Amino acid sequence: MTTATDGSEEAELRRHILDTARHLLVQEGYKALSMRTIADAIGYSATSIYLHFDGKDALLHALIHEGMMALRDRLRDAAAQHPESPVQRLHALCECFVEFGLENPEYYEIMFQLRPERMERYPPEKYRAARENLDFFARALDEGVDQGIFEVDDSRVSASTVWASLHGTVSLLLADRVDVHIDPDAFIETAIRQVLRGFQAPAASTS
Repeated sequence: MTTATDGSEEAELRRHILDTARHLLVQEGYKALSMRTIADAIGYSATSIYLHFDGKDALLHALIHEGMMALRDRLRDAAAQHPESPVQRLHALCECFVEFGLENPEYYEIMFQLRPERMERYPPEKYRAARENLDFFARALDEGVDQGIFEVDDSRVSASTVWASLHGTVSLLLADRVDVHIDPDAFIETAIRQVLRGFQAPAASTS
């Protein structure tokens, strides 16, 4: 019979496995990661890890999903602060995305930068959940179009270009590749304003 204590211990072990795998992925890369290296790092048998995850792809999928859901929660909070203004909401969403990346560099690398040569297909249900993050941006753009503020042909494509721009901003800052004479906050704010300006409809103000 499984006790509450047993369940708590299993949850702690699963958390320990995920945290260790996250660190190893970023430090050593996908190819070097194995259930054995994780087991050695946490002092458990590989069999114990297989009780929680089928393999390292399942681990990677779980980490991506964790990161995406944490980002989703923060984006939802940011969007809720500006229900009536798509401009302010999009600005807040952009700030939220950048802040998440800078505050969670390991998750960010696994979510957006890690490129395994071969990996099992990401589960469709996890993909659909992750896509909700993009929907926050798309909805703000659509509402801006409805109000005559934004000019957008395809909100989902445009939302993806927002992510691409923000990803460049986050990646340069995480890699410490921004000129030392440039203030990071000014760099972020200018990047976000450029994103919003790119969608500005003729004669509309996004200030």
